[in-house]
Amino acid sequence: MKHLLILLALTTSLVSGRHVEVFVCLCDNDHQAIAPVGKAIGNGLDPAGNLYWGCSDGLSTYFKRSKKWKLVETTKPKDSDILVTLKFKHHTGKTTLTAHAYRGDRMRDCLEEFYAKTRDAGKDDLVAFIGHNGMMDNIVTIPQAAADDDEASSAIVLGCLSEGHFTDPLKKMNSNPLLLTRSLMYPGSFILHDAIEVWLKNGSKAQIREAAAKAYAKNQKISVKGARTVFAKLESE
Repeated sequence: MKHLLILLALTTSLVSGRHVEVFVCLCDNDHQAIAPVGKAIGNGLDPAGNLYWGCSDGLSTYFKRSKKWKLVETTKPKDSDILVTLKFKHHTGKTTLTAHAYRGDRMRDCLEEFYAKTRDAGKDDLVAFIGHNGMMDNIVTIPQAAADDDEASSAIVLGCLSEGHFTDPLKKMNSNPLLLTRSLMYPGSFILHDAIEVWLKNGSKAQIREAAAKAYAKNQKISVKGARTVFAKLESE
């Protein structure tokens, strides 16, 4: 009976209502302090061709091709920092993922909204940021800190050297980092995709980091051992 109850608890946790919110600041040669990429993939006003959104490893393309997720809604807000918002549903039926493509010249707004969401999200929510590490550029005003009794959400930040720049602000937002980076890296959405699968099964931070390393190794054609050095060992692993 005890084993049956444990199994039911695990099954319930896998399919219960959970939500992932992803903030993608489009790669932008003209407005971000990045090593320039090709003109087409570095146009921060063109989601369809952008490195972080429309290319093969970009969020829109990668998740649309995934057998784990189904696109259920597309919106294109007018007069907004957000150019496109996509909503996906996980194949288990109860988990949703909402992804926003922010203009590449709106890094500050994207990060401020990301932090505000991590503060306001609940314990069953995961909030992610993908893009250039805009915290390096000292342009962000951290929103009001979370109240002491707020539920702690979870967060993933895929960008260069995110551990050193995002850890303290996320703690201020009462958000629990699940995956951060400790080196220069390519924030392809295949990393987030595989990390989410572990999170949905209530995997540990170490297991999430290992899934990220394996995904990164496969994409970059490097060893898993080498890929592990890209991702930070976090507290309570």
